[in-house]
Amino acid sequence: MSGAPRTLLVTGPGGDGVSTVAAATALASARSGRLTLLLSREPADRLGALLGVPADALAGARPVEVAPGLWAGRIVSGPPFRAAVLAAQRQARTALAALGSATLEEDELTELPGAEQWATLAALRAAQADERWARVVVDLPPAVDAVRLLALPGQLRRYLRRLLPQERRAARALRPLLAQLANVPLPAEALLGAAVDWDASLSEAEGLLADPGLAVRLVFEPTARSVALLGTAHAGLALHGIGVEEVLANRLVQGRSPDRLVRALAARQDALISGFAQSVGRSEAPRRVPHMGPDPDAATLAGLLPAPADRAIPRPEPVLEDRLAEDGRLVWRLPLPGAVKHDLDLVRRGDELVVTTGPFRRVLPLPSAPRRCVVDGAAFAHGELAVRFTPDPERWPRDAEGGSEGRTAAASAGPTAPTTPAGSEGAERGEAQRAGGGRGEAERDGVFERGGESAG
Repeated sequence: MSGAPRTLLVTGPGGDGVSTVAAATALASARSGRLTLLLSREPADRLGALLGVPADALAGARPVEVAPGLWAGRIVSGPPFRAAVLAAQRQARTALAALGSATLEEDELTELPGAEQWATLAALRAAQADERWARVVVDLPPAVDAVRLLALPGQLRRYLRRLLPQERRAARALRPLLAQLANVPLPAEALLGAAVDWDASLSEAEGLLADPGLAVRLVFEPTARSVALLGTAHAGLALHGIGVEEVLANRLVQGRSPDRLVRALAARQDALISGFAQSVGRSEAPRRVPHMGPDPDAATLAGLLPAPADRAIPRPEPVLEDRLAEDGRLVWRLPLPGAVKHDLDLVRRGDELVVTTGPFRRVLPLPSAPRRCVVDGAAFAHGELAVRFTPDPERWPRDAEGGSEGRTAAASAGPTAPTTPAGSEGAERGEAQRAGGGRGEAERDGVFERGGESAG
């Protein structure tokens, strides 16, 4: 996206100081000379206290300048929700009229669950469209909810494609003619028209979240609860291909305190930080941020934090390894740092793999070569899921001699080959294959090998 600002999303377990760190990160960015926009979910009085400005200054709908180079805006869910409902009514007015339905007025609309997520995406979309910002820092919901939010556009778009396939939407061109012949309005016309608009909107949101300039900064206070939640979220971000810029361990107490209880707490925090770093396999240890009392301010904390990185943050992506020449297999590897083996699940559905880690699930299209294979096993070790494929004799191309040269050629083209639309072939028939089972099987036993050995 040409001219789009770099975007840093800040999240972590609820109550661990995420909003304070987000405000301090934005201020550090502005101090580095980057015109920065902070988008926060905090009420005006709380955000004003963090930034040292009156709450009244943040009460409006537009961002305001709160420090040299730093502008702040609040994410408010009410107006975007009401606007979306009224727009949906206008799009579906033909169908609603045919059904004799009454429409809702703006003053009777109140936000429903999920309105805040849509407001966050709408605010991010507006910020990305405004090219004056060099960087946008967003205070996201708590970590697990944040991952669900980031996955939402892609998931809804998949559902829309399955419920209203492209070929049905293309057929809408004939519907006005049919309506004239029948002399009655066709409600499906409004539905298909709305589906085209929804798909375009979701595609734009999906593109924003896939931008190379977007990354996540994770914040946690070292407690057993927070470490567990952050590990789950870290795996979910990897599953959805979102890079983590940095991890901050917040509210650390001094290990050299004369108080024995404080020293014990410091030792416990150190152990939890080390355990988390090991579980996610990051090359850089979490940045340590000291405890700053009950009411920290962003200006002081900003002096302890680095400005967000200007470099592109690598995104976790699946990789297909060609081992046909060595042992007749292809190995599909997906990094899932932070995942726990007993929370993983894997299902082959047609030309797709359905991967689950904890509360998160993603449907991933397979490259062309594994589509012509069967799954013969999977393993999870060292933060990586490895799925083994062996060629299906009924679908695998062979050369004139019937040898294996055709296998290698097809496999080498696999990772870059174009993918077919989600839901084709076996997925349409509902076929499922668990890793470790034959085609059509759905048993959970044998999904992963004992001890988590590598796929080799």
